[in-house]
Amino acid sequence: MSQNGHAANVYDLAIVGGGIVGLATAREFLKRQPALKLIVLEKEDILAQHQTGHNSGVLHAGIYYAPGSLKAKACVEGRSEAVEFCKERGIKFELCGKLIVALDDGEVPRLMNLWERANTNGVQGIELVGPERMREIEPYVAGVKAIWSPNTGIVDWGEVARAYADDVREWGGEIKMGAKVVALRNLSDETVIGVKAKNGAETEVHARFVVTCGGLYSDRLAEMTEGKSEVKIVPFRGDYYQIRPEAAHMCRGMIYPVPDPTFPFLGVHLTKHVDGTVWAGPNAVLAFGREGYGRWQVNLPELIETLTYPGFWKLALKYWKVGMMEMYRDYVKAAYLKELQKYTPAITYDDLIGGKSGVRAQALQDDGKMVDDFLIRHGNRVAHVQNAPSPAATSSLVIARMIVDEVEKKASLAHAPRINAPVLN
Repeated sequence: MSQNGHAANVYDLAIVGGGIVGLATAREFLKRQPALKLIVLEKEDILAQHQTGHNSGVLHAGIYYAPGSLKAKACVEGRSEAVEFCKERGIKFELCGKLIVALDDGEVPRLMNLWERANTNGVQGIELVGPERMREIEPYVAGVKAIWSPNTGIVDWGEVARAYADDVREWGGEIKMGAKVVALRNLSDETVIGVKAKNGAETEVHARFVVTCGGLYSDRLAEMTEGKSEVKIVPFRGDYYQIRPEAAHMCRGMIYPVPDPTFPFLGVHLTKHVDGTVWAGPNAVLAFGREGYGRWQVNLPELIETLTYPGFWKLALKYWKVGMMEMYRDYVKAAYLKELQKYTPAITYDDLIGGKSGVRAQALQDDGKMVDDFLIRHGNRVAHVQNAPSPAATSSLVIARMIVDEVEKKASLAHAPRINAPVLN
């Protein structure tokens, strides 16, 4: 019972954030312990509105990630589980496959390193292919060698997230929209959550344990209970072009570059979506706000926060040449086209239609190093998911299990009252 006696606002567990990771985590808790009184708090009026709803819709196979990392383990396992979930729920997906292309002999050693990494990670079905096979798969592609990943797919992750939410509600959980978390305060036997509604009204929610999955605001949520964060979120915007429908046949599935080790982002690529459209992008430039989806959409306090963060400048100085080129391509369509034509020479200027954009929550350390793997920070009666980058959507069911496993263990270690309820097999 809370101090103010409002039992209606008292929960066993509160999840902050209604993106795909938060919803998967809520679902996993209820799957194990259906008697939990659980609430998901989401500041927007629509679930999965930000990173989940603005990504490229790829069902990743696990090729890129460092062997032994949480990302590698979670992605390979998570892809299979995501496919089964989509089949069970009737969610449209397609294993259209991905070509990772070496443009010339100079890129082949990097491609082979990626091949070794993919095999170490246990990625199934991949092949090394030469020019003839590459053209059979993607008739318009250029390059000398490629990795073909037939089990890489596409799906609408927003639809998947909403299906998770359906389970949460069906299994007795509550999802409260338009509920922005503005404060977290630890007491001896609960965490008090300050919530602000869209109309400005403020209320309190009391929970025995809290998990935050705040994406673009994950560092701020962590600092509410744990003090200064070891990492800060720096937002990077990625802009897409849609390929006009008459030219969409130039990409049957996905055409990707070999990652450039001198730059932490992947580079421009072509991706088919489940609706049949084909998108080019994204690039990677500094966003002028954590929700700065437009080129000139500026949140001045957030921009100042980024520009006064030492870690950002250390990153910027290290990658300034590549960063300037990314900015140039972002504002000059002809430069963007030139990059695409390296992989699909037949694409023309008129084939590119202005498209959507997304903002990536990049966790940075003070020394300018990017946090590449999943990162969860634990406190008293609270766990903060501070970094859940791609392939978080593909891995969401596995990440949820990791979070719940660790929370149950940490809650016990912290002498928190156990949440005793029947466990689903």
